[in-house]
Amino acid sequence: MERAPGVLLGRRKAIALAVPVAVVLAAWVAWPMLRLLGAALEPGVLARLFEGPSSVNLRALANSVRLSVLTVLGSAALGTGLAYALFRYALPLRRVLAALAALPLALPPLVGVLAFLFLYGESGILPRGIQALAGLERVPFSFDGFSAVLLVHVYSFYVYFFLFASAALKGMDRSLLEASADLGAGEWTTFRRVVLPLLVPSLVGASLLVFMLSMASFTAPLLFASTEPFLTLQIYNYKMNGAMDLSAGASVVLTAICLVFLVGIEWRRSAEARTAGKGSPAPPLPVASGPARFAALLLVVAFVTFLVLPILTIVLISFVEEGSWTWQILPERYTLVNYVSLFSQADVFAPAWNSLRMAVLATGLNVVFGVAAGLLIAQSRLPGRAAIRVFSVLPFAVPGTVIGINLILAFDEPSVAGFGHALVGTFWLLPLAYFIRHVPLVVRSTVSALQALDPRLAEASSDLGASTWMTFRRVVLPIIAPGILAGTLLTFVAAVGEFVASILLYTVDNRPISIEILAQLRLYDFGAAAAYSVLLMAIIGAATLVVQRLGSSPDRSM
Repeated sequence: MERAPGVLLGRRKAIALAVPVAVVLAAWVAWPMLRLLGAALEPGVLARLFEGPSSVNLRALANSVRLSVLTVLGSAALGTGLAYALFRYALPLRRVLAALAALPLALPPLVGVLAFLFLYGESGILPRGIQALAGLERVPFSFDGFSAVLLVHVYSFYVYFFLFASAALKGMDRSLLEASADLGAGEWTTFRRVVLPLLVPSLVGASLLVFMLSMASFTAPLLFASTEPFLTLQIYNYKMNGAMDLSAGASVVLTAICLVFLVGIEWRRSAEARTAGKGSPAPPLPVASGPARFAALLLVVAFVTFLVLPILTIVLISFVEEGSWTWQILPERYTLVNYVSLFSQADVFAPAWNSLRMAVLATGLNVVFGVAAGLLIAQSRLPGRAAIRVFSVLPFAVPGTVIGINLILAFDEPSVAGFGHALVGTFWLLPLAYFIRHVPLVVRSTVSALQALDPRLAEASSDLGASTWMTFRRVVLPIIAPGILAGTLLTFVAAVGEFVASILLYTVDNRPISIEILAQLRLYDFGAAAAYSVLLMAIIGAATLVVQRLGSSPDRSM
């Protein structure tokens, strides 16, 4: 037989599929990274970058690392505490809180930062409201600089700890908790001596992921950091000032740090796969006493408010008439004109249309490439599949700012990878950036689905005389479709609201909705900026519903 048992692709078909996959990875992932590395290693670049003990780049690096450490600690406390509370106790509104806990994942980064600016900034609703109620001369607090960035990060990233810890807690054997209670241990002792050691692998994985994401963060520092330097901002500032060599040097430093954490994440994934546990989860304990139940209800309501208030703020501000909200606590006049203009004027709707078509284009390419690469990785015995796996995961560790610099350096002049054209300044560079940045999403979801596939199904189809294509189409694809759809949704959602690479690569012809939101914010047209944000959230919500509907539809291909 040409293919080994349990392997869908034989050697010839694997080679035929590997050639285009390898070409894409070489031209659009490896080549831009090599151009970046070459620019960064030019004589004197790294020395100039960190010249002197008072170098702004050393402060930027220190700020980025400090922010990431504090983000991990804050997110771990919030996310793990919430997961354990929902697992262990029958809290009031428990199902509502569990459903809303993952809400920040669906909020585009720029929209989330905008909401925090409207809520907690110096002219925000809450500081001004407290000032008026207390009769103070100045606002009692306002989030700006490092503390504001940290708050946005904890809000955005606690979800990873919540999801990782929740998955681990669901597999915890209830007998462990019962045995601890029988031995007289209290809740704190049980958590510290029994639960926490079992959560350590998941918490380590979440910590590695959140640290890497925090290091790569750009949007919150851009809008809140004020004069505080961060590594991602330095990359952007050097590029805007024409110092591409220093921008490349800072990009290499940031990417090297992220790569270290990506290696840690991959190692943790393989370790958790080898040591996956199972158990019967314990039923939640009732909160019996009246005062305790009331306190629990207050905490739940406070947390739900913390989750939902940013979204409600964006919706409220989207009805604000331009110029009617300056020093007031709440806007004085409301209007539908922001939405009327958005849906009736072609030039106003153009950024949304640009984002939709670029996201659809990039997502389509990601699905085709992701399924092909996933098949090679999981369903072939080709010697080079390890390299394909490495380069398919690599963009996950490359921050959006670095991808933008990569592509500028690689495609600022005609090249084979650019089909003989200089892509900088054209429409096509931005969807290419979306594609590259989100390659790992569909590849990983496809590989995970294929690894869970029972190999006997494909073998049975082959034994009955079906071709490889028919086996894939009629047997394998219907089974792995939910995994592919999940990766497709993540890719589309990330692409349609993408901001970090966009700010470096957009042109007048393909200005996306995220750039238009920032432009309206800088023009102080808060209503228009919020209306675009609401539209973006609606697009993401609609895409989620469509994918869920497709995933739950019965297969009719048979």
